[in-house]
Amino acid sequence: MLRSPHRTSATVLAALGLAALASPPAARAADPPLRIIVFGAHPDDCDETTGGTAALWAAKGHQVKFVAVTNGDAGHQSEGGGALAKRRRAEAQESARRLGIAEYEVLDNHDGELEPTLPVRLEIIRRIRRWNADLVIAPRPNDYHPDHRYTGVLVQDTAYMVMVPNVCPDTPPLRKNPVFMYAQDHFQRPNPFRPDVAVAIDSVYEKKILGLDAHVSQFYEWLPWIEGVLDSVPKEPAARLAWLRKEWGRPANADVRAALRKWYGPRADGVTHAEAFEVCEYGRQPGETDLRRLFPFFD
Repeated sequence: MLRSPHRTSATVLAALGLAALASPPAARAADPPLRIIVFGAHPDDCDETTGGTAALWAAKGHQVKFVAVTNGDAGHQSEGGGALAKRRRAEAQESARRLGIAEYEVLDNHDGELEPTLPVRLEIIRRIRRWNADLVIAPRPNDYHPDHRYTGVLVQDTAYMVMVPNVCPDTPPLRKNPVFMYAQDHFQRPNPFRPDVAVAIDSVYEKKILGLDAHVSQFYEWLPWIEGVLDSVPKEPAARLAWLRKEWGRPANADVRAALRKWYGPRADGVTHAEAFEVCEYGRQPGETDLRRLFPFFD
């Protein structure tokens, strides 16, 4: 007995429709790439706190932007001004290339002179809006360096304003507030850092070191000089990398290890290097599902 072609088509279409309904959302349409923007006070700060996680995001096709809020023109023992700022911008671009991130922008505010003013706040609002950020990361506003502290204050001050149309009206407001998070630090007062999320970066640790290595003026000149160990810095490139791994390869502390166990389970015991982040009380408040979407590294 021959089937009606119309009945057959209808049957097939119905089956396809049921199959589509039965498929999980991920199978129907892939989630769009995440858009992450990280703020640091100087052109090497984002690399220190978030370089490994940024490399992981980038490897998964997500869009990461680093922003230095000052141009770093005071951060050297024998260079300064416009020439140093130009050098540090070039170092930042090389670091971005090595990490695989989309952009590394250096704003033209003087190093050591940053204040939480309205014009700088508007600069940051514009960057977050233009990037259409899902996640914003910045330092906490308690730190030894005033530029670090004020970068934290400035980013906090944008956490509501990025959605207000009449604030900075030259840039369209966001319709969905990003999640705001702090990068890890070691300061205890007025309150210690709380690692809400910890990311294992062993698989990209060498990329992070190479990103730091791009900032020659900082990791092989200025920071060793200010710490009184400049004479210990090797001259040969391979020896320098080995020295950098030793100096900056600090293992995860006990609190970060506890966070690693929460997110990775038993695999956390094999992790050596990690980066950690604390949820800011401003901005959108994420649940565990949100955090797993923003940090797609745990499954």
